[in-house]
Amino acid sequence: MTPGSDTQSALQLALRGMRNHCPRCDHKPLFRRYLKPVERCAGCGQDWTLHQADDFPAYIAIFISGHLLAPVLIAAGSRELLPMGVLAVIAILGALLLTIALLQPAKGAVIALQYHWRMHGFESVDAPRQSQRD
Repeated sequence: MTPGSDTQSALQLALRGMRNHCPRCDHKPLFRRYLKPVERCAGCGQDWTLHQADDFPAYIAIFISGHLLAPVLIAAGSRELLPMGVLAVIAILGALLLTIALLQPAKGAVIALQYHWRMHGFESVDAPRQSQRD
């Protein structure tokens, strides 16, 4: 498979981004700091400053952590296994830790999907521009 080819599925690219790998060539790392992507991939030279992930990765991380924590807290609270204060501490720490743990993989997946769907400037990276003819 050539980098940027249409034979790479959105899921494959998203999984690469989640693993901190370049979605285009699978070279590591995609991030130079926790949430700061590298300017250019060392393997393929892809410019990753074009992405515009904004707050969407945070929404994804919060959504997933809430859906993972809610059943646990509901089950523990309905059976009165733990005092409410302990449940509150578990809920706060669990939400904080899960959200922080899921934030970088979510951002990697969002960046990879933006690349796959040619959003925010990625469209001109792989596809040659067609000149307008009169």
